[in-house]
Amino acid sequence: MAEGIFRRMLLERGLEAEFEVDSCGTGGCHTGQSADPRTRWILAKENADFLHQARKIAPEDMSYYQHIWVMDRDNLRDLERVFPQHTGKARLVMSLSGLNGADVPDPCYGDLADFEKVYALLEQALEAFFATHQKS
Repeated sequence: MAEGIFRRMLLERGLEAEFEVDSCGTGGCHTGQSADPRTRWILAKENADFLHQARKIAPEDMSYYQHIWVMDRDNLRDLERVFPQHTGKARLVMSLSGLNGADVPDPCYGDLADFEKVYALLEQALEAFFATHQKS
């Protein structure tokens, strides 16, 4: 969901050529699958849909990408455990919005309203990223 929101924001700002965006997970259980249908529905409704196929994070991702945002502390700990040489590079996405790095709740066991709440949280966090990284 965050990737779709970020891609939409880049397009709205004319910055899509300045960022390479990708998303992945710390586990491989969903590798090859598309996003949850509820996520796809919300992204389409918000003009933020994109083609997505799940993959597991690779070691080279930690070196290649400048910004690595995770949804919760469990994912952050997993990355720091698996890639100790990159400790401190990944950050909680909610730390961008000044919410003290709260975890993004996992909406998968909820209903559409839970997905909409997560969308709003992520949108707020990513707006804060752009507010603090304005081009001169």
